[in-house]
Formats: sequence, C-alpha cells, structure tokens
Amino acid sequence: MNKILVAFYTAFSLIAFLPKKSKAQAMHFSQYYNAPLLLNPANAALTLDADYRIGAQFRTQWAALPAPFTTTSIFGDFQAFRNKNQTNWLGVGFAFFNDNVGDGKLNLFRSEMFLAYHIEIGEFNMISFGASASNGMRSVNFSKFTYPIQWDGYTFNKNNPNNENKGLEKSSYNSFGAGMNYAYFPNDAVYIKLGASTNNLNRPTESFFKGGTNTLDFRHQANLDILLKTSENLIINPSAYYTIQSGAREILFGALLHFNVTKATQQVQANQLIFGLYNRWGDAVAGVAGMQINSWRIMASYDYTISSLPINAGGGTGALEMSVRYEGIYNETSRGRRMYHCPRF
Repeated sequence: MNKILVAFYTAFSLIAFLPKKSKAQAMHFSQYYNAPLLLNPANAALTLDADYRIGAQFRTQWAALPAPFTTTSIFGDFQAFRNKNQTNWLGVGFAFFNDNVGDGKLNLFRSEMFLAYHIEIGEFNMISFGASASNGMRSVNFSKFTYPIQWDGYTFNKNNPNNENKGLEKSSYNSFGAGMNYAYFPNDAVYIKLGASTNNLNRPTESFFKGGTNTLDFRHQANLDILLKTSENLIINPSAYYTIQSGAREILFGALLHFNVTKATQQVQANQLIFGLYNRWGDAVAGVAGMQINSWRIMASYDYTISSLPINAGGGTGALEMSVRYEGIYNETSRGRRMYHCPRF
C-alpha cells in the first residue's frame, strides 16, 4: 500500500508542475470522470459492475461574460462478445457533444463512435485498446453579430443594415482517435487505472472559408484514476486529468469521497453520498456533490474561478455543471459478477 501511495503522489507531482504555455477554451468538463468516452476511447464499456451505461452532462460557463459557453453531452456504451472465461470483452460506445458560445452562436456538434477491447492479463492486470471515429460540424450565424456601422450614437441597433453578405456559415470534418488503458487491481481494496489517448490523428482541416488550411492539431490526453476502499463505508477516489493541444494545456486533479448510506445486497447496489474537491491548475477550484441511488448517479459541481478573469470581467465567471448516469445489467445471471478485484460496497 505504501508503494502505491508513493507512486500516486509522484505522478500528481509530475503532472502538477509541468509548464503551462498558454490557455485556450476547448470542449471540456470539470467532471471529467463522468465523461469516460471524452477522455479515452479505451474506456468504452470498461465498467466494473455493469454491462452497459448511459449518461448526460450539461455545463454553463462564464455567464457574466459577453460570450458565455454552454456544453452538453450524451453518451452510451455496452459490453459484447465476452469470452468463455468472462475475462475479455468488446466495448462499443457512442457519444454526442454540443458546444455553443457567443452572440453568433458559434457551435460545434460532434458525433462519435467508439470500439475498445479489454484483456485481462493474469489475476491482477488488465489492458484495454480503443479507437474512435467522429464527425464534427461547425456553424456560426454572422447575422447575429453587431457591427460598427450599426452604432446609432447610443447603442448597436440590429435593425440597421450591417452591409454584410454572410449569414449562417457551416463546415464539417472527420477525425479519428486512439487510446489505451492499463489497470492494476491487487485486491478488493485497491484499483488503479492509467490511460492515454490522442485525438485528431488525421489532422483534419477545419475552416469556414473555401480552401482554408486551418488544421486541428493532435490533442493528447492522460488520466490517472484510483479507488481505495478504506472501510466498509468509505471509498476514496483520487484522480487526475491532463491534456495538451497546440501548446494549450489543462490540468485537473482532486478526489471524490463515496460514503455508503445503505447496505449492498446481491440484487441492489449500496446507496452513496458523494463529495469531492478538484483544482484546475491556475484557473479554478471545483466543489462537487452527488448521490448514488441504486443504478443512478446524479452529481453537480461548481467551478470557482481563481484566475484574473473574474477581476477583468466584473466577477461571476464560474461554471455550473450537472451530470446523470445509469448503469445496468443484461440479465440476472450477470448480477454480482466479479470479473476482477475492485473496491465496492
């Protein structure tokens, strides 16, 4: 156990003190642990106690700014083609992401499919490989903007002509990604998973202009997730997430505490209260609270911005995020199945 804790501390220290070149807004969630397919295609159907799951998230960010962000996602994944020993299986998943910003409704809608294969290696290890294919559609409505020519001396009057020919503009692109996970579960009290993935392997072109050459750079991501069962009523879940694209970096780390409030049975999971605290390095602190009721998990979090942005924007620049997830099994024969060690109530 001491070696595991030392390794965990070392990994966090290395991640936390990586240099940060610049900041950029990209589709992201503070509850990254509730967006498994956004993190890594190898997470498709990597479920500990379930055969399938569905989930949704909503995030509204920087409402006090002239160009607030709203992000929504829906995902689902399921297990298929288990081998005879129940140790290997195929994961299939899908996800839809929608991101809106600003008066011109600059929008990104992304639909994505995932395939993963999970292989148990020995009694205490598992490795997973995954791939994804997505279609991204960008749109912006130039008619929603205001222009200097519309200034009437007192305000920007949208009824005045703007002398612009552009209206709704659209573009689309296809992208591919790949990733892998390694999981270590020496006993029923410890589960450690380390994953890495890369998006935009084909470097797609994204532009509203004909003949545009703007390419999307690789987006590399890494995630560390640990479950530690410290008693019959408490599981500690520290984790960290790191991503980099075109020099812009994002680092989040923190922990969830799962408190058992009912006793689990062979037929029913234990109900839980969930509390947590996370830090987006150099930007925000996020508090989170939620509950697990049978197969449902509902969580809410709020980002309190600690960067200079609130001062420059007049305050009120945090982010509210909500998520809901349901996990299920195909039939009673798979209930209580223990493919490998993992902490649970």
